[in-house]
Amino acid sequence: MNGTQFIARILKEEGVKQMTCFPSNALIEEVSKEGIRPIMFRHERGAVMAADGFARSGGGEGFGTVMMQHAAGAENSIGGLSQAFGDNIPLLVLPGGYPLEQRNVRPNFAAVNSYGSVVKTVEAIDTPTQIGDVMRRAFQALRNGRRGPVVVEMTLDVCAMEVPEEAMNYTSPTSAKYAPSGGDIKDAVRLLLAARKPMIWSGAGVLFSGASAALTELAELTGIPVFTTMEGKSSFDERHPLSLGAGSGATTGQAHKWIVESDVIIGFGTSFTHNSYCQRVPDGKTVIHNTTTEDDVNKNTPSDIALIGDARLTIEAMIDEIKGQIGEDGRDTGVAAEIAAVKAEWMKEWRPMLEVADEPLSPYRVIWEIENNIDQENSIVTHDAGGPRDAMVPFLTATVPHSYMGWGKTTHLGFGIPAMIGAKMANPDKFCLNYMGDGAFGMSGLDVSTAARANLPITTVLLNNGGMATYPGGFPVAREQYDVSFMAGNYAQIAEGMGATGITVTKVAEMGPAIKKARQLNSEGKTVLIDVHSNFEAKKSRF
Repeated sequence: MNGTQFIARILKEEGVKQMTCFPSNALIEEVSKEGIRPIMFRHERGAVMAADGFARSGGGEGFGTVMMQHAAGAENSIGGLSQAFGDNIPLLVLPGGYPLEQRNVRPNFAAVNSYGSVVKTVEAIDTPTQIGDVMRRAFQALRNGRRGPVVVEMTLDVCAMEVPEEAMNYTSPTSAKYAPSGGDIKDAVRLLLAARKPMIWSGAGVLFSGASAALTELAELTGIPVFTTMEGKSSFDERHPLSLGAGSGATTGQAHKWIVESDVIIGFGTSFTHNSYCQRVPDGKTVIHNTTTEDDVNKNTPSDIALIGDARLTIEAMIDEIKGQIGEDGRDTGVAAEIAAVKAEWMKEWRPMLEVADEPLSPYRVIWEIENNIDQENSIVTHDAGGPRDAMVPFLTATVPHSYMGWGKTTHLGFGIPAMIGAKMANPDKFCLNYMGDGAFGMSGLDVSTAARANLPITTVLLNNGGMATYPGGFPVAREQYDVSFMAGNYAQIAEGMGATGITVTKVAEMGPAIKKARQLNSEGKTVLIDVHSNFEAKKSRF
């Protein structure tokens, strides 16, 4: 058995059933022999992003697996790796590598030399006898500590060599979860219960640890409202009276009020990162910070108490301590009524925009129609970058865990299509919908054909407005003189040409039926693109 075959055998042992790819990599053939399905994408970046969507959507093995060729294949993957790294998504990445003697010869690209800034770990296979050890270390990194892409560079000549019988001794590592100390839990609970206006800040770590039910119990026990980050959206049911909604750079009126006025903020499974695509904790707050890694503590946001550990274990420990202090019945703070009043006032401004009957269609009316024509509990919805993200995150209701896939610390355009293909891989019975602009379609649109070819039916709702909607007032001279940001196309027709079903929407009355039709067609195995003629609505719920 050669090295590539041994790796394929290990993947099967670890429970991998399907993986994304772009040729050429000998592992594609070898995993097929082991009964693992390889799914071919149009570009390495898309293959990585689909593995990312698979991992994010809560199905499968808890991580995504992707393979690509050496040289240009490994080079093309960096954008997808950067996105996964930014959002702490566990991926096993298996690029080919130049033969050993060529690895460090300019201009040959070596993942082990170049990936360091955008992955959790990267290791090259230098001898066939070390393959078992390298793969064990990779799975150890996937299952423990901060999540992120883990890379094993498959050196071409080494992986073609025979592996000695005595070296085929792979042992699968386990996941070790841990909770904060009892003293830190007591201190955190004391601060939380004494707070004048506390709030909970829920991140993606709540989803990955399966902590949503525990989070709901804690919120109800204490009467503390819950805000979710963009990546954590769906970790707390937004229909719940204690929900403040979610936020990217845009957010809800009620979330903004609590972010500004709260005195104590407790974050679960969040990094409290500062960038343009998230809400920030204002200065002067008392902050309790739960995260799996100490590297995030005091990174951007000063923390008063650090609770290092798994989000679910941390929340469960806090629940026990809270019950010990205030009893099993908890407390009624009356905050739900206040949230409802603030939300109603905020929606006075935004409901007319969601229900507007303008044609071409407003992006907000499109979101409203999505909201009212899907079964949230049996759907997975995502946004793409730019305008679709900031319009959708505050206004589409997330219900059960993983019903919404929020993303975007590095905000790569075109993520939505491959991400939804990955979500469909992990959740074949769910309706998977991606909401994107025409600029993003240019980055990944050809993977509509991947969804159709691979029988992974998804729906893409595309805003066709002839330009980069994020920048409707940008580049006025360049746009007028040179059409610099103008883009147009018959995207429904393009989809038809790639084996999908294209639906064109030009009238408000057509939008809801189009979504219902897409649901039906997806259930029949057909991929759908809804080409929505839309306007340049620039207003966002920013404060």
